[in-house]
Amino acid sequence: MTAVPLPVVAGWDVPLLRGAVGTLDLVAERLLPWRYRLDDLGRRIGDAECWSGPAGTAAAAALVELSSAASGVTGSLTSSLQDLQGLGAAAAEAQELAERARALAVSAGVALDDGGRVVGVPLLHPLMSPDQAADVAAAARAAASAQAAAEDASAAAARAGECARSAAEPLGVLGVPGPVAFAELVARLPDAPAPSVPVGGVPEAVAGWWSALTAGEQRAVITAEPGAVGALDGLPGWARDEANRLGLAAALQHLPPGSAGWSTASVVQAQLAAVEAAGAVAQLLQFDPVADLVALSVGDVDTAGAVGVLVPGIETTPADDLGGLVGDARDVAAAAAAAAPGLAVATVAWLGYRTPGWRTAWSSGAADRGGPALDRALDGLAASRATAARTTGSPALPRTTVLAHSYGTVVTGRAVQAPGRLAADAVVLLGSPGVPAGRADDLEVDEVHGAWTPVDVVSQMRRYGPTPFDPSFGDVGLPTEPTQGHTQYYDRDRPTLAAIGQVVAGTRPW
Repeated sequence: MTAVPLPVVAGWDVPLLRGAVGTLDLVAERLLPWRYRLDDLGRRIGDAECWSGPAGTAAAAALVELSSAASGVTGSLTSSLQDLQGLGAAAAEAQELAERARALAVSAGVALDDGGRVVGVPLLHPLMSPDQAADVAAAARAAASAQAAAEDASAAAARAGECARSAAEPLGVLGVPGPVAFAELVARLPDAPAPSVPVGGVPEAVAGWWSALTAGEQRAVITAEPGAVGALDGLPGWARDEANRLGLAAALQHLPPGSAGWSTASVVQAQLAAVEAAGAVAQLLQFDPVADLVALSVGDVDTAGAVGVLVPGIETTPADDLGGLVGDARDVAAAAAAAAPGLAVATVAWLGYRTPGWRTAWSSGAADRGGPALDRALDGLAASRATAARTTGSPALPRTTVLAHSYGTVVTGRAVQAPGRLAADAVVLLGSPGVPAGRADDLEVDEVHGAWTPVDVVSQMRRYGPTPFDPSFGDVGLPTEPTQGHTQYYDRDRPTLAAIGQVVAGTRPW
């Protein structure tokens, strides 16, 4: 590689170079949140009822292309920045050595040509005294040494520059006189296959994997593996919703009408339509007709400031009871909105575990399986929101409340016992037959609220551990009426519902 001549090195504006590298660093840093905003806008345009048809489709596709281009630019800049920063350091070193070479040349009484070579080196003469001969030889050696060092440094700077150039070359923007047209930029981006979906990853790692994908890659993996994406805790609600709706459509098309899976799919489709007809966002966060698992939100879990997760008890199935559970979720969301006007609320009807029947309700087996699933679902919501907040500046973590009823409180207790801290701010225990995790102080949240009534015998059983019925449990009681039965805590004409809304909104005194 040809070394850079010393006069050229001496003329480099190193502060300007370092400033430009710093600016590029800021550009790379700001491109990522900008890309996520593009992704979000593309989804909104693609889903918006106010703009449909070819124009809306083309606009959404253009935003996806622009996001992919931004991702490509970000990757190239990121890989180039280390080399560019090394270039700045090498340029400064080369400049320093060039000046030293010139100073030594002057002190030795020699000159440097444009190529950085020493000229006019005095020759030894037989008539020189030993001291004169030694001085001449030392000066020549010093100049030659400085020249070699400067050439080495300038060559290193040239190599760093070539590395930076190589990192940016895939974009095809080098050596052009002006800005590159968007179409040219997109045309240079390679077609990437759908990424592989991670299996068994912790929600935090899943959220990081997802956020690193381009919008095009995200769309591709949703289309290629909707079942895997829909079941993946740590992904944003919109992605799981899109994937699970593909699975829902496939179930309705391919499962035999009248079968258990088809019946579940039909109920899910009806509830999604009902929530949307009422003017709320509906997200299908989980859909597994084979395992009979469903989670459906009333509201957008990606943007809500408060999220309530309803965990039901025994004999609750998607086919028979999803409508009632979604209705309860709707009423809780309305109560929370009334408690804090203007607050964005999302509530989740969570049937992410197989509830036991009457014959198996005395066993903790269903809770042993459901508890870790609930813990993971809460971790996934928190991881997705935390990653979005870091990368896009979107709202930070929502206030999250677990609303557990009956055997659902046993599931919640098992979730508390899962590794790691429960990703929630508050727990509400309604008609609990006992909490295996212990008393209120053991539930890993800042707030524990409970409700029971004299006619609710389940709340007095203590089958699985202490309950809010125990005076020493340590919860803050919610208002009830003496005639309130075990299934009436969410009733609109009972005082408990309004208090639950206050807990979800974070306005109830604690």
